[in-house]
Amino acid sequence: MPVIIVPTPIGNLDDMTLRGIKELERADVIACEDTRRTLQLLNHLGIKKQLISYHEHNEKMRTEEIIHRLNRGERVAVVSDAGTPGLSDPGAVLVHEAAKRGYEVDVLPGANALLPALLLSGLDMTSFIFVGFLEGRTEEKRKRLNSIKNLPDTLVFYLSPHKLLKDLSFIAEILGERNISLVREISKIHQEVIHGTLLTLCDTISEEKIRGEFVCVIEGADTSHANADETVWKNEVETLCRSGVSVKDTASEIAEKYGVQKNAVKKYILEKLS
Repeated sequence: MPVIIVPTPIGNLDDMTLRGIKELERADVIACEDTRRTLQLLNHLGIKKQLISYHEHNEKMRTEEIIHRLNRGERVAVVSDAGTPGLSDPGAVLVHEAAKRGYEVDVLPGANALLPALLLSGLDMTSFIFVGFLEGRTEEKRKRLNSIKNLPDTLVFYLSPHKLLKDLSFIAEILGERNISLVREISKIHQEVIHGTLLTLCDTISEEKIRGEFVCVIEGADTSHANADETVWKNEVETLCRSGVSVKDTASEIAEKYGVQKNAVKKYILEKLS
């Protein structure tokens, strides 16, 4: 029997799709991030089902249990507290394991914060990168931001309210001045879009607005400065190489600092400096 990924409303309960309701009714068991939150939704829909917790702290263990259930012929629906499971929420591990072991997996279209925020931002949608939450230690975050800072694609972040200003300041430090849209409380009563720039928004956003989850949409890098940026990192490569830094270490340092591919740095060294 299959694993069914069922999106749930991120605010307005009317965003629950008819197909999603049918799949919850057909399921033998529902794996959910928080059984209490899911029970509220099921009560609203008039559905009674067995629930099992499936969250970031027990995801690997529960995945094996669910695989056993599939082997017994059970139909398993997977939901998160809000939105689509697997998208910055538990679910991806189960999808991977179930597909790898030959079980049918289906993903229903439905509620998520990513696409509404992208559209509401008014920024370029031609190409975008979903960054999600900035996780890890400071240097890991810095490395991640450096790897995407020179890309022309629109960037989409998820930000929690208690770290909003700190994360925005850190992002601004790496990415520099750019247009930005903060979208909060999507599909809820207090939905709001706040437009501004990275370097000014931290000074203008009021404390009372820092409530609920935020989606941060940031315009991509201005590629008109690409040639100037290339000259800068190439000059630094030459300086490092002359000072005796190895090709490997030079490539790593430039890649982290400027977001340039390591292979591009190595190729420049071998072709121009050897």
